[in-house]
Amino acid sequence: MNTETPESHVSSVILHPVSSENWRAVARLKVSDTQQEYVAEPCYYLALCHYDRLWQPLAICLGEQVIGFMMWAIDKADGCCWLGGILIDQAYQRKGFGRQAIQNVIAMLGSKHGFQHFALSYAPTNPARHLYHTLGFIETGEQEDDEVVARLSLER
Repeated sequence: MNTETPESHVSSVILHPVSSENWRAVARLKVSDTQQEYVAEPCYYLALCHYDRLWQPLAICLGEQVIGFMMWAIDKADGCCWLGGILIDQAYQRKGFGRQAIQNVIAMLGSKHGFQHFALSYAPTNPARHLYHTLGFIETGEQEDDEVVARLSLER
């Protein structure tokens, strides 16, 4: 009898820097057809990280298996840590892995770098909007190109 729940798998989500060992697995990630309008191809994000030198790429892993991607950068104007390019491979979606990855990156960046303020942006029709809201991100009325900006502050 299998007593594992999606939540029991979530605890094993680990974030690793994208490296020469795992970038190919990141490049092979695919989101569902309905999400393709909201995220770019992983290769675009990898190129952006490499050539822009602003974004830091992270592989979202379940054990040794790469199941997703995200990146982070600091806005030098306000010191806020931006999260972007968040995607989970279609085979691993709707199991809580995206939520855990975002929680893990906030905890890691807070403890390792002391970041207290986070932001992200998304299309107003992106279904992930609900996930970000439940994680504490609040829409500010700001726009980033044609996307809604939401922010999270850990300071109380």
